[in-house]
Amino acid sequence: MKRIGVGLLLLSFCSPTFGKHKEPSTYTIPVPPRPDFSPLAWLVGNWTGQTTGVSPRGELRLSVSYALHKRIMIFRESISWQATKTAPATQESWMGILTEPHPRPPYILQTYSSTGFLTLYEVTADGPDIRFNFSGGLRPPSGWLFRRSIERAGDSGFIEAVQVAPPGRPFFDYYKARFTRALPSQPAPAAASR
Repeated sequence: MKRIGVGLLLLSFCSPTFGKHKEPSTYTIPVPPRPDFSPLAWLVGNWTGQTTGVSPRGELRLSVSYALHKRIMIFRESISWQATKTAPATQESWMGILTEPHPRPPYILQTYSSTGFLTLYEVTADGPDIRFNFSGGLRPPSGWLFRRSIERAGDSGFIEAVQVAPPGRPFFDYYKARFTRALPSQPAPAAASR
């Protein structure tokens, strides 16, 4: 009989219904503050551009948008080059994800190119100017350096300049382009009924 009593006493301490009820643990992960993209906010939207100056001529399209509750910015650019006497018509495109890894700029832009290169840029905004300085990457063109700049020209336009430096050589202008904000596409007119 004593064994049964001792067994019941032990069960009462071990059983959750007889013992003290313990609340489940709750965990919270502190969410980082939302990045401050205000110096770049004017770029959000769709843009069309054309190269300026020397050949080859090219047409460009740029789209900039927010993603993930404005925690990143997505850049997408495509370039269509016209044929020249020495080169056929070609197309290039790239997309980039811009983040703010620190409490203040520089921002970081990781780009993915249709040519297969994965490159990294440090991005700084100073008034109407935005600078993209090449900072390596996972698969950059070996020995080559790149930089680009955007200079705002009013509310509805900007000039983009892209410069390239071959291994051991100085930078040269790859292209310059003037962009204007793309107009929203208009819906097709309804067919007239008879």
